[in-house]
Amino acid sequence: MSAYQYLKIENADGVARITLDRPKHNVLDISMMNEMIAELGSLATDDELKCLVINGAGASFCAGVEVADHKPQNVQQMIDTFNRIFELIDRLDVPVIAAVHGACLGGGMELAIAGDIIVAAENAMFGQPEIKLAFLPPYAAIRLPHLVGPAKTIEICTTGKRYSAEAARQMGMISYVVADDQLMDATDKLVKEIQYNSPLIIRLNKQAVKKHLGLPFPQAIESVSDLFLNTLMKTEDVLEGIQSFEEKRKPVWKNK
Repeated sequence: MSAYQYLKIENADGVARITLDRPKHNVLDISMMNEMIAELGSLATDDELKCLVINGAGASFCAGVEVADHKPQNVQQMIDTFNRIFELIDRLDVPVIAAVHGACLGGGMELAIAGDIIVAAENAMFGQPEIKLAFLPPYAAIRLPHLVGPAKTIEICTTGKRYSAEAARQMGMISYVVADDQLMDATDKLVKEIQYNSPLIIRLNKQAVKKHLGLPFPQAIESVSDLFLNTLMKTEDVLEGIQSFEEKRKPVWKNK
């Protein structure tokens, strides 16, 4: 049972699920963000973890961060707490999936794009409306250019427009759009594909991607080949993968 006030937590069979649960639209405040930090910190030490799913209870995924926490007396604490969430997500070596429905706005959209994969219901609505209150979205300003390019990022941040799930998919922000009543089934199907695999090899695959972003090709290919030959090939699970294929059976991972 979750010890948190604003989060529901499940963790079984290598899959952790964080459900945002602060009615009505899961707006983040400092207390809720501190709960996120505590849970993400705990997951960082879970060697059996294969993936993390973040979703929202009620009508929306998350409609942003409390406006009251943006006031001068609170804003330093709010930004420090908010940024810590993204630091911890960035350190996770397993896939992070956001299952999004309803409003996914402001800090809520930043939380969603902090992960690796977004599965969105058709009724999901994305946007960074901070500019309407004379703010900017700090994390989106650095993350969105990697997803949609700088020009589209500037449009998103300076207009405050809202975008449908399909529009967000077309611009490259999200991976899947599904019928509203299929969101969790579609997410679970994706999770099961990941869940089949070795926790260790899942982590090495994500490291192979993230470690080499932005490197010149010769340096990147040399480094990823070193990871393949001198780390991956020395694991017991890669040998189990080969052997199970040859023996036509399901692998039994040792996570080492």
